[in-house]
Order: sequence, then C-alpha cells, then structure tokens
Amino acid sequence: MITKQDKNVSRKKRHARVRRTIFGTAERPRLNVFRSSKHIYAQLIDDENGVTLASASTLDKDVEVGNGGNVEAAKKVGEAIAKRAVEAGHKEVVFDRGGYIYHGRVQALADAAREAGLQF
Repeated sequence: MITKQDKNVSRKKRHARVRRTIFGTAERPRLNVFRSSKHIYAQLIDDENGVTLASASTLDKDVEVGNGGNVEAAKKVGEAIAKRAVEAGHKEVVFDRGGYIYHGRVQALADAAREAGLQF
C-alpha cells in the first residue's frame, strides 16, 4: 500500500539534498528562504561559523506589508535583505531556495534581491 507523503517532509528531503552542495562562507554567505502560508523569511548565513549575518521577514517593523503571504510582500523582503546585506558588506551570496520550487514568492524575493544589489 502506497501512502501519501506530507508536503513539508518532501520539501525537507529536497532541501537536505540541495544543502549537501550549497555552503555559505564569510565572504559569500548563504541566502536562505523559508516560506509559510502567511509569511516569508530570508536569512544570510555563514555556515563556517554557524552565524546569521542578516535577516528580513514580513514580520519586521520596517518591512511594511498588509498581507505577508503574497508576491508583493516577498519583493519587499527581498529588497530589505539585500539592503541589510550590502550594509553588512556582502554583495555576493549563494542562493538557497529551501527546497521550494523557484517560482512565485521565492522567485520574487530572489529577483528583488538581485535588483537591490545582491549577486547570485
């Protein structure tokens, strides 16, 4: 008997597979994306030292969004994380889509981050 697997379990398996090759350094940190139904979060992570260098989400006070679960909110989070990364001195990053399909909110966040100055 074949059982249906939970979507999040499948996503975590995909993310683990991708994380075997993607690694953030102090010079080129990993831009990680987490997406829930109501919000979207982005972090710059230095995997060598296990440190989060910068973060942005729809829950931040300076990222003003009405609904955190849409493409417009993702664009604002992308701009915010890029601004914080450039202020911290990081222009080049490695993009980690977190096991999500590169489409919709994840793609909007990535495109907005590129437009705001990040290179990946």
